[in-house]
Amino acid sequence: MKLVLGSKSPRRQALLADLGYSFETRTKDTDESFPADMNPRKVPEFLANVKANALLETLQADEVLITSDTIVLLENQILGKPADASEAIAMLHQLSGKKHEVITGVQLTSREKSRSFSVTTAVFFNALTQAQIEKYVTEFQPFDKAGSYGIQEWIGFIGVSRIEGSYFNVMGLPLAELYVELEAF
Repeated sequence: MKLVLGSKSPRRQALLADLGYSFETRTKDTDESFPADMNPRKVPEFLANVKANALLETLQADEVLITSDTIVLLENQILGKPADASEAIAMLHQLSGKKHEVITGVQLTSREKSRSFSVTTAVFFNALTQAQIEKYVTEFQPFDKAGSYGIQEWIGFIGVSRIEGSYFNVMGLPLAELYVELEAF
């Protein structure tokens, strides 16, 4: 089977390559809205499905498409990608000193079948100072990251006290689970 990654994310591309797979990248802009009354824990799989459906017609008979979406969930509220620096700073203040969850929904799709799953990781942040938050936002500009941070960046080094679950899930692709699901697909 040939793998197709339905993502523009350089992190997801690097992670899948590090897992040892060869793949093609294919994307299509999609509306990433979801029903307002949807359980937030269902949103990542829902959006992974939306992304897969947008690319379904491009799949060849021997291809398997991987799509995914990652959210940050704090006190049952989804923290998406920040629009600007002030929103990123506000989100990091919300996360400071608290536990939140990172949930990634993944969908595997071929012409014949599809399978979706999600992985949840608990992330515990230390209390962050205003100076630390501003330094991170200014130097790393985390505007393409859910929750305004990347665990693999400076803020993860100094701000994350521990995690429970998959580290790679927090980066955007739960590798161990993805490997098992691909082998079974």
